[in-house]
Amino acid sequence: MPPGPDVAEGSIRVLIVDDQSMIRAGFAALLDAHEGITVVGTADDGAGITEVVRHTQPDVVLMDIRMPKVNGLDAARAILGMPGIPPKVIMLTTFDADEYVFSALRAGASGFLLKDSPPEELTHAVRMVAAGEALLSPKITRALIADYATRPTLPSSPDATLSTLTERELDVMKLVAAGQSNAEIAADLVLAEQTVKTHVSRILNKLDLRDRTQMVVCAYESGLVRAGR
Repeated sequence: MPPGPDVAEGSIRVLIVDDQSMIRAGFAALLDAHEGITVVGTADDGAGITEVVRHTQPDVVLMDIRMPKVNGLDAARAILGMPGIPPKVIMLTTFDADEYVFSALRAGASGFLLKDSPPEELTHAVRMVAAGEALLSPKITRALIADYATRPTLPSSPDATLSTLTERELDVMKLVAAGQSNAEIAADLVLAEQTVKTHVSRILNKLDLRDRTQMVVCAYESGLVRAGR
């Protein structure tokens, strides 16, 4: 594999994995045109992805869900299971509610982006996920909630997983699961935005969650939040 590009200090390193050459080339050109983002490599399949990640050392991986040999879900699991601190993974999909969405979220993906999203959404997504935020488009969030609404086996009350959280932390978690930003949560609970950030950080640490996306999944799977409430 040829050496990667020179990367300015502090630049967000991005790996693009997609079986369509036009997508790879287009996304690479778009991202490289923005200061502070460098595409360090591309791949056309999930096969051998951990070796590609070791070689390129990305901060963020843009991963197509549907690929012919090793699909994006299995590739994401392989990346997120690597020792140390693995890169963040953004799943790329052409469907508003892809069948792999929920499995990928549970595996630790930081979010989803529709391939036909405007260019500014792509760069914003990379910066946001690199900074430790989660990325769930409103369409994906609605699909996630709708999926949980059809499940008859959800617990009738919050399980013991959440027993370490304070009442205020539970309030914050519910609003995160509703898709609210820190600023919106602060307004609803009459708190400083920095206080909300602190609560979110403590929830993630207590529950050993990667980011807000996994917090949303946990809120539904634990029974803290139920669709329709």
